[in-house]
Amino acid sequence: MPQARKWISTPRRSGRLPRDPVTGAAYDRTMNASSDLQLHLLRHAHAGDPTKWDGPDDIRPLSEKGRMQAMRMGLFLAEIAFNPDSIVSSPLARAIETARLVASALELPVMVSDVLAGPLDLASLDELLRHVGNPRSPMLVGHDPYFSMIAAELAGLDELPIRKGTLVRIDTTRPLRPGTGTLKWLVPPDLLLRQD
Repeated sequence: MPQARKWISTPRRSGRLPRDPVTGAAYDRTMNASSDLQLHLLRHAHAGDPTKWDGPDDIRPLSEKGRMQAMRMGLFLAEIAFNPDSIVSSPLARAIETARLVASALELPVMVSDVLAGPLDLASLDELLRHVGNPRSPMLVGHDPYFSMIAAELAGLDELPIRKGTLVRIDTTRPLRPGTGTLKWLVPPDLLLRQD
C-alpha cells in the first residue's frame, strides 16, 4: 500500500498558457481520443559516483552537475509553461532534490511516495496513480532501472534507456498495460545546456 502523501509546498503559478516543449506551440492539456494519461517520468539528476559515497545510499544528494541539470530542466519547463497536475517523488534524497528544484521553477508542490523508491512495475505504478488521485498529467521523479523498464514496457520496446536528469512523456491508457503507450517526448539534460 502506498505511503500517505507528504507535501513540499511552493506557490502555484497562474495565468500562463502551457506550451509544447518541442514545437513551442500552445500546449493542449486535453487528451486525444486514444489516451487518458500523459505520464511524465523524470529520472533524478546526476548524483555523483555511488561507489565514492560513504553514507547510506538513500541520503546521497545531487552533485553540482545534478543541481544544474535539475535547475535547467525546471527553467525550461517553466519557460514553455509546462503544467503537470501533480509531481510525485521518490523519498530518496537525490530524487527529492531533483523534484524540489524542478517544482520550484514551476511553482508546484511535491508529493513523496515510497513506491517510487522501487521496485516498480506497471501494477504498482497504477496503484500509486490511484492513490494520489488519478492525475491525468503527473510527473513522477524516480530511479533506474525502474523508469527505463516502465517506459520501454509501456511503449512496447525492448529497451528505452533514460539517462539521469532526462524527462520522458508517454501517452497511454489506464489500467497500465504493456505496449499501450506512445513515446511523445524524451528531453535529455544535454539538450538544455546553455550555449553562451
